[in-house]
Amino acid sequence: QVQLVESGGGLVQPGGSLRLSCAASGSIFSINAMGWYRQAPGKQRELVAAVTSGGSTNFADSVKGRFTISRDNAKNTVYLQMNSLKPEDTAVYYCNARIRRYYYTPEGDYWGQGTQVTVSS
Repeated sequence: QVQLVESGGGLVQPGGSLRLSCAASGSIFSINAMGWYRQAPGKQRELVAAVTSGGSTNFADSVKGRFTISRDNAKNTVYLQMNSLKPEDTAVYYCNARIRRYYYTPEGDYWGQGTQVTVSS
């Protein structure tokens, strides 16, 4: 009923850029927030960036000044523009959305399948 589809991952050289996209579809009444998490091998999943429906943003300290998150509420889509990429950014990136499917139901977390981002020479 709710699906998050990610795209835009790939292999880039250090200093390069990538733009990730995530579109939510299905039965959606409202989306409170959308964001991106990442998980590198052997490490815990961490929040990279998030944006609320009102435009408030939050970034991990490690990506501040390099990454930009934006959201198209009409399209239920969130984007992550990643610039000045470093090898430390290598991870599987997961889209997350806090979705209220119907006016009478509580919000719940939904996740995309993940997209690989590899930064290497």
